[in-house]
Amino acid sequence: MEIPKAGEVRKPSKTLAGVTPVAVMCKPRGCKHGVCLYCPSLNVPQSYTPKSPPVLRAVRLKYDSYEQILSRLRAFKLMNHPVDKIELIIMGGNFLEYPPKYQYEFVKKCYDALNGKVSKSLEEAKKRNMKAKHRCVALCIETRPDSINAKNIEKMLDWGATRVELGVQALDDEIYKKVNRGHDVKAVVKSSKHLRDAGFKIGYHMMLGLPGSDKKKDLQMFKMLFNDERFKPDQLKIYPCQVIKGAELEELHKKGKYMPYSQKDVQNLIIKIMKLIPNYCRVMRVMREIPPDYLTEGILRIDLRKDIELALRVEGVEIKEIRFREIGFAIRDLKKGESIDNKLELKISKYKCSGGKEYFLEFVNKDNILFGLCRLRVIEERNKMIGDGESDDGKNAFLRELHVYGQSLKVGEKGKDFGQHKGLGKKLMAKAEEICKSEGVEELKVISGVGVREYYKKLGYKLNKEGYMVKKF
Repeated sequence: MEIPKAGEVRKPSKTLAGVTPVAVMCKPRGCKHGVCLYCPSLNVPQSYTPKSPPVLRAVRLKYDSYEQILSRLRAFKLMNHPVDKIELIIMGGNFLEYPPKYQYEFVKKCYDALNGKVSKSLEEAKKRNMKAKHRCVALCIETRPDSINAKNIEKMLDWGATRVELGVQALDDEIYKKVNRGHDVKAVVKSSKHLRDAGFKIGYHMMLGLPGSDKKKDLQMFKMLFNDERFKPDQLKIYPCQVIKGAELEELHKKGKYMPYSQKDVQNLIIKIMKLIPNYCRVMRVMREIPPDYLTEGILRIDLRKDIELALRVEGVEIKEIRFREIGFAIRDLKKGESIDNKLELKISKYKCSGGKEYFLEFVNKDNILFGLCRLRVIEERNKMIGDGESDDGKNAFLRELHVYGQSLKVGEKGKDFGQHKGLGKKLMAKAEEICKSEGVEELKVISGVGVREYYKKLGYKLNKEGYMVKKF
């Protein structure tokens, strides 16, 4: 790695969202249902290739989560990025299908590496991390919709998880059968509701051009995604289906029975999709980074997102999705002599989803640039997915996300003109509490990364036995 000059931040976009993302890879393990048609089997974690950057790191470090964390921290330090607010992402396809002992040790080692000290238990490691040098402010688990049940929700809360990414791929049972997905649309609906009712933020992985689909069907699928109250994800990763060496789909391609979309087709389709995505959803990625060596047929343009966003700008379309509007990226793209208006307005969007009421609060300026947000969910009654299975009495409220955007700052570092540490988080929390009181809710449960619990303590919240930070009104 090229050593940057003093004070120079290499690849600044990596932390422009306000946190430092650290991805760790699980050891290879097949899925219980078998193998999806498009998924390669290459003796690495399912759906990945041997030359994918996170796989290369993981293989070199023998898939040890402790060593992977240390490696990424060193890399970010060398690039002059702050490493005290860490968003931990556990990759590998389906972490919830691994043996419980492996899961426990994997998560504990992640916290141990962040803490710089080995603890006797996961509970001890989490307590240390609340005041550690490298704090886990968010923890994401990649999994399948049919892996979501009471036991796994309870475990994820115990780990300190805050976000779950579901491999949804499509919203069509016939397509699921064609690609041997191993679950149906009902599993997507059920898992989405259960996760939301437990306070998790939800991301969907969606695929374009799967066998059995076409451009018209794909577009209709995304319309359904945001019009149907059963879905409405908080985040999206959009991947065009590609023919990868080692996948069963490769044989269909050789026989002329399958052809992926062209780059032009994908670009035009995603342009239409981006117009559909509401203000409460963040598009995390548009392409998967498949090394050319493992691509039989598909798109090589990894940075397709830039072309799509430029085309939308030229067309004069207002892009509502979150990532495009974040203050960090707006500052990055400033031209000489330009400035950003810092007079902010609090906007509140309400929508129904998965049997509950969602409040999306955001601080924006006159140009709709996003400075901070929070997600509040209110439900009449929660069918508990943890504990004894009894229902909670009365309304329940969950703060599913609180995020202030801008270049990541160190814990305690004073905020500048824009972004973090300017009091926006406290203002969003105060408004969320006000809404709860107006809804007749007696307490607010916050799903919180372990490393942010001290922040909520200062706001009057206490940790309960389920793993939420709670304030009673």
